[in-house]
Amino acid sequence: MPSGKRARQQRRQAAKPTPPPVRSKGGGTGSGVRVSRRALTTAAAALVVLVALGIGLGLAFGGGGSNASSGHVAPLSTLGKLAPAPALGPPGPETPPLEGGADLAPAGAPSPGTSVDGIACQQSEQTLFHIHARLTVFVEGKPKRVPAGVGIADPHSVATPQGPFVASGSCFAWLHTHAADGIVHIESPVQRTYTLGNFFDVWGQPLSRTRVGPVRGHVTALFDGQVWRGDPRAIPLQAHAQIQLEVGRPLVAPVQIANWGGL
Repeated sequence: MPSGKRARQQRRQAAKPTPPPVRSKGGGTGSGVRVSRRALTTAAAALVVLVALGIGLGLAFGGGGSNASSGHVAPLSTLGKLAPAPALGPPGPETPPLEGGADLAPAGAPSPGTSVDGIACQQSEQTLFHIHARLTVFVEGKPKRVPAGVGIADPHSVATPQGPFVASGSCFAWLHTHAADGIVHIESPVQRTYTLGNFFDVWGQPLSRTRVGPVRGHVTALFDGQVWRGDPRAIPLQAHAQIQLEVGRPLVAPVQIANWGGL
């Protein structure tokens, strides 16, 4: 080929755009980016699963109020001005202070061998799952007492220097009270989350947004010092949960105890 023609061809080849390099599938820089994104997606999904499992376990084992109450509580400030909480009463036979006022309603319990909400009344107390919560009630700003012997059929009290204590009965429901200190004993052969509605059902008393036992009116519920926004029946009876029900006004600031006496 004449040198002039060869030179022209070489100039035309040099002027053509160079195609991008061909990368094999799964190789090269682009594939590295894809692998990194997949890894991040997998890690994020695993984190979501772990969080969900943590919340589920918290609910199942009845501990840690923050998990079970998440999304159901509001700041106490949303209620506006509150009447001050009354002074705590003297220590009761279980150490927590006794409640003031008259009984909200007489103690009640299922009959021996029967059950309510799947909660049996058995001859002896159950200890596989054993935690405690505290319930305080106010009606128009005045305290009403949760009586001793709720959930214990034919309750028999013994005298102690700190007050009466129900020590025996013909049967014990898995949710019950021994003294007039608001302490609800959750003593169950199965580990599950019980609710305030279950306790009132065992007691044989109604509970709703407009009724607490025999008292009717607008019900405000507090859970561990915050406002419970849902149905009060759904309040979980978690370990050392402090629950307050108020019917009508004035509303009273949360009653808080610090000494559970080993309960």
